[in-house]
Amino acid sequence: MTQTPYQTRFGSLDHYEKGGVQIIDDDARHYAFSNCFEIASKARPYEKVVFGQNQIYVLECLRAEGESPWYTCAHDEFALCMDGEVEVHLVKLDAEQTVPDAEHNGAVLVKGEPNGPKMGWMTIRRGHQALLPKNTAYRFRSARPGVVILQTCKGDLSIERWAEICQTA
Repeated sequence: MTQTPYQTRFGSLDHYEKGGVQIIDDDARHYAFSNCFEIASKARPYEKVVFGQNQIYVLECLRAEGESPWYTCAHDEFALCMDGEVEVHLVKLDAEQTVPDAEHNGAVLVKGEPNGPKMGWMTIRRGHQALLPKNTAYRFRSARPGVVILQTCKGDLSIERWAEICQTA
């Protein structure tokens, strides 16, 4: 028996194929399916567009382009670079700038410049993941458009566009 070799093709912001769902006697509206590259291609820089959700936990797609504002969060978050090259800058926040409600879900904007010791920065590329520790300010920088997926909790900055991103036919 001869097997046809399977070839993995990685997408990018410049070249992707929209994914799909195989329906077996069902209605496509019952499935939330989207493509992070398509979402990023239509998003403004650093919009946090939700494209996956399990209770309070979400996957957010960000178009990385230019410099983001400073964010912080009361819980750890993870950033996964899907395309491009993105710098992640970290500052350990002083107590007066941390999220006042430890139960607050999702990222919030840091008011002004972050106060506290600089923790450094890292460059992430396709497939690299970065930990965004709780009560730490973080900012993204990207010279060219790229795509970042955030694993986080749904918060005030999370944008839901289910009607635009879900497959319906």
